Amino acid sequence: MGRLNAEPDDEAAPVSPDDAPYRLPWRVATLVATRRETPTATTLELDVPGWRGAMAGQHVDVRLTAEDGYSTQRSYSLASPGTLGLPAGAASDGPPERIALTVQVVEDGEVSPYLTQDLEVGDQIELRGPIGNWFVWHATDPHPVQLVAGGSGLVPLMSMLRTRRRAGSHAPFRLVVSVRTPLDAIYAGELATFDDVEVTRVWTRRGPPGWTGRVGRVDADLLAQVCVPPDERPHVYVCGPTPFVETVADLLVDLGHDPERIRTERFGPTGT
Repeated sequence: MGRLNAEPDDEAAPVSPDDAPYRLPWRVATLVATRRETPTATTLELDVPGWRGAMAGQHVDVRLTAEDGYSTQRSYSLASPGTLGLPAGAASDGPPERIALTVQVVEDGEVSPYLTQDLEVGDQIELRGPIGNWFVWHATDPHPVQLVAGGSGLVPLMSMLRTRRRAGSHAPFRLVVSVRTPLDAIYAGELATFDDVEVTRVWTRRGPPGWTGRVGRVDADLLAQVCVPPDERPHVYVCGPTPFVETVADLLVDLGHDPERIRTERFGPTGT
């Protein structure tokens, strides 16, 4: 799964622990653990010496280089909670130089099959980041937040949810997550632990056994029923495949949401 409109090479990171912009070097990351999320998605935990932290919603570039010198790279959202911009006294768990990426296998992909099927604990890859200052949630922001995810577009939104928990934030959060079937639902167990977050599941192909709710695509009626009302002026984050993101963003604007408060992130196969 590649990110569309990725940042140009050698971008200066907008935020650092000492508030000074700095260039993003390629770093060597070591795989320390893996966790299968679905039959086609795996979370990679990586130790990254020199990592300076990230905000919820940012991503990294991953570069693979073959023995013959051929090199290719893809961008992946951080699944781990943000560590920059947390309120004073926020809980910090886990090594500061460890990050998590959840990688969805792309059929005939060049990078995702290697990362999820061939990479073993102890192996190393190159990455750089964090990148991106647009699609981020600030843990000190008290405004309501509406998250809408299509498939693996849940990854950066899960980073926001995890950051909210780590920061002890009480900002109202709601999540709409659309997937084909329960087999495609990443983070299903963890999402059930967010008791104070309203989670709406949308199954587009088939629901779980005994499911009596609707099955189909996200539409205007659903968004009107379950999203934070536009008059509460929520920050809205929509992430997923390009057609999904464009449709949802248009529907939200039609429902009265302020376009300036809707931030989108598109994923899709790389290429022309």
